[in-house]
Amino acid sequence: MSEVSVIRAGIVGATGYTGVELLRLLLGHPRVRPAVVTSRGQAGTPLSALFPNLRGQGDLRFQAPDAGALGECDVVFFATPHGVAHTLAGDLLQRGTRVIDLSADFRLRDPQLWSQWYGQPHGAPELLEEAVYGLPELNRARIPAARLIAVPGCYPTAVTLGLLPLLEAGVVDPAQLVADAKSGVSGSGRKAQVGSLFCEAAENFRAYALGGHRHLPEILQTLGEVSGVQPQLTFVPHLVPMVRGILATLYTRLLQPQTDLQALFERRYAHEPCVDVLPAGELPETRSVRGTNLCRLAVQRPQEGETAVVVSAIDNLVKGASGQAVQNMNLMFGLPETQGLEGIAILP
Repeated sequence: MSEVSVIRAGIVGATGYTGVELLRLLLGHPRVRPAVVTSRGQAGTPLSALFPNLRGQGDLRFQAPDAGALGECDVVFFATPHGVAHTLAGDLLQRGTRVIDLSADFRLRDPQLWSQWYGQPHGAPELLEEAVYGLPELNRARIPAARLIAVPGCYPTAVTLGLLPLLEAGVVDPAQLVADAKSGVSGSGRKAQVGSLFCEAAENFRAYALGGHRHLPEILQTLGEVSGVQPQLTFVPHLVPMVRGILATLYTRLLQPQTDLQALFERRYAHEPCVDVLPAGELPETRSVRGTNLCRLAVQRPQEGETAVVVSAIDNLVKGASGQAVQNMNLMFGLPETQGLEGIAILP
């Protein structure tokens, strides 16, 4: 699509962690003007009253969702729980507004599979065929012309980017994949729940959802497309006592143990502005990507054996959600891909 001068953006459900992260990025974007920010529970409240970090960033107030006001925007982001985008996306698309959905509503192409994992009927199955899975490193060619983007989940982003070069090259067994992933507490959202309370999460480290995490079918869908076969993945997520970040350690059996894995990864991501392959022997840390839209990767073959180990680090709220949404928006509107996303990681 041709470049536009100023993009009018709307955000539905801007009171959660991904919503405020999206606001932070869009308010600092030189080509975007957030025009409509919705929340039923906070309608009429200034942004800064809920998020003091946004004080002095304009006079926007939350308002109740309204298809008419949102339809005047060039693009609308959904930073909502699953099921919400189903009800408004079709109307907005008919009005000519492009939609970028950060929820899971359009990630899975099979509506029955979606219903099985999300516990309700899919509300807009007619839109699934045109929804583009918004992982730029895989679908960059399709994103500029898309009307509807399904932003990948945080765990799927970290896992897929880590395994993509190996599966594309056919050098590992897709039937033997293991993803051991750790996430900060913000990954569970801003809602009140016992497991996210400070006294529960601090000084603790636990695995969860061993019976099946909702991101599992999304990961399998993408890895299956890449490998051409149905992969078998053991995916174990963990909760660690930090605010943000994901570190995924991935294991798989090499079919061609003599493959130069470092060179393979460096070639695959040589022209990807949001993926950083570390030099041989170095390992990524979550703090090295905090606040950035980067995925940092390292690949090794321990003891020169037949197992490839990939370590993938992202900020779950940026490359795992809001930053990736902005990256997609930039591609959709003909802007430089990393515009508004050039920030350096925050240390300490």
